[in-house]
Amino acid sequence: MIVLFVLEAVMNILSFAFFGVDKRKAITNRWRISEKTLLLISLIGPLGSILGMKLFRHKTKKISFKILVPGFLIIHIVLLIYVFNLL
Repeated sequence: MIVLFVLEAVMNILSFAFFGVDKRKAITNRWRISEKTLLLISLIGPLGSILGMKLFRHKTKKISFKILVPGFLIIHIVLLIYVFNLL
């Protein structure tokens, strides 16, 4: 059970960092992380992505991010509840 919490925390920290890195690259006009990659990372760490979107004010106007990232978070919550009910 602890391993699951650690894994979830690491995935969300990574997704948060990816949003921060991409925002920094956007500001400095450098090579960017693709939207497809950011969405894939959001799938594995949605809470970090939401926090990154809010804190860095990044991708907040993109409809795909406004819909999919919270949806990924709901999926994570449902899966975590399911897994904890099995244990």
